[in-house]
Amino acid sequence: MLQQWRRRRAEGRAQPGDGRELRPFRWWQLPGRALFHLDPADPRSTSHRYSVDVRHWHNQSAGDVKAHLYRDGRQHMVGKMPVAFPVEGGVVEVSMSRFGIRRCHFVAPDGTERLLRPDPRSPEGRRAHFETSHPVAGRAIGVASVLALVIGAVLLVQQLVVPLSAIPPVAERFGHIEPLVSLPTWLNIALGAAAALASTERALRLRYHWILDAMGN
Repeated sequence: MLQQWRRRRAEGRAQPGDGRELRPFRWWQLPGRALFHLDPADPRSTSHRYSVDVRHWHNQSAGDVKAHLYRDGRQHMVGKMPVAFPVEGGVVEVSMSRFGIRRCHFVAPDGTERLLRPDPRSPEGRRAHFETSHPVAGRAIGVASVLALVIGAVLLVQQLVVPLSAIPPVAERFGHIEPLVSLPTWLNIALGAAAALASTERALRLRYHWILDAMGN
């Protein structure tokens, strides 16, 4: 029920486009543009090709960034994220976090879904190509990203719990909690930067976990 309500609300954000032409991806757009494509599942039944273009310059908050849906190279619909675009045979759901695209999937009426293909010139496309060309290194980077976020989450919980335990009523009931580890300022900053990089790397692969990535965001 909640998921259906969210989808209806996301579909309500989709507005008609102005028919402008889809611009090709340029190398200088790497820091702030994402581009995905949905090719026809069966070219014999439809010739439409959909593309999702997101310009997230300056890392704006997710509610301020718009996704643009192009059909056959022309802007078909546009909407603030999270948004769901009705297309032939289902919907295209698009959302983002502060570190990049969180979701860009085609969802069929039966609930099956598939990720749209990232443009090979986009950051997401380059990361996917690296994963294919260097699978061992790609998996190692993915594991390192998870570890960085786990460490960051543990330290964040510690920073929240320790001060709360010093409040007299809490201390009387549960006792004062000592920090598991005390780190120098420079190391805290380094671990915070590592967590930010890890969140960015996972966003390039459209990976999102409600605990790890939410804390990173």
